[in-house]
Amino acid sequence: MDTIGLVVKRNKPEAIILGRELAAWLHARGKTLMPEDDACQELGFPQGWRKSEIMQRADLTIVLGGDGTLLSVARRAGKREVPILGVNMGGLGFLTETTTSELFPTLERVLEGAYEIEHRSLLEAVLVRGGERVDAFQVLNDVVINKGALARIIDLEVWIGDQYVCTYKADGLIVATPTGSTAYSLAAGGPIIDPAVDVVVLTPICPHTLTNRPIVLPDHAYVQVVLRTADEDVILTLDGQEGQSLKSGDTVGIKRSGITVSLIKSPNRTFFDVLRSKLRWGER
Repeated sequence: MDTIGLVVKRNKPEAIILGRELAAWLHARGKTLMPEDDACQELGFPQGWRKSEIMQRADLTIVLGGDGTLLSVARRAGKREVPILGVNMGGLGFLTETTTSELFPTLERVLEGAYEIEHRSLLEAVLVRGGERVDAFQVLNDVVINKGALARIIDLEVWIGDQYVCTYKADGLIVATPTGSTAYSLAAGGPIIDPAVDVVVLTPICPHTLTNRPIVLPDHAYVQVVLRTADEDVILTLDGQEGQSLKSGDTVGIKRSGITVSLIKSPNRTFFDVLRSKLRWGER
């Protein structure tokens, strides 16, 4: 691992301070750094790179921030499976499992090749309007179609392959990966899915029919969602970070991407350790 990508949450001063310390530590070990362009000057570098460029060229990418920062990196992943080490700068994250105190000992082991990878599936979402492909996205957590703040309940016609499921009358619909099952889907009543399970979860948001419950599908399923409501403010949201306005008749096709994200597992905690910590299981 000679070329190291470095993505730092800009609006967090402690992340910038740690990033400078980390850069010096890596330079002392003869590593070439690729800092993200948004924070390169604050880190003391004259030049930076876009996240997509980092994921194309780096041998390892280190993320200093939180789960949101890591999601922004994961969406830029390509066919090169670049290991990502997520370091949480606040409370423990579902994706950024490594704490700041564990960073340098963990990184020592990673550079020596003593680490485990957890592969996380991405979803690809394609927006079609009037029979024409408008845009395509990939997400690690979820694809969400929901109404705007002042819109009424919307109608979402859902197909799995060539099989009609139903037309949800709801505030929206979440299509989530196992990774995203602990995000918006969980808040909307969806199940927690172990990241090792190859499935996709459909979770309606505040459905008008209370028997519309979340559905777990095999991850090879092709989900099509057609917006059947006119004259309402409806948004397609990707990982809660990017958005696109939808029009009546628009179709969003969602399937498993051929790309996976390689997350470096923390040697100090399991998925269930994180669940107990984040969700306070076992506490009274």
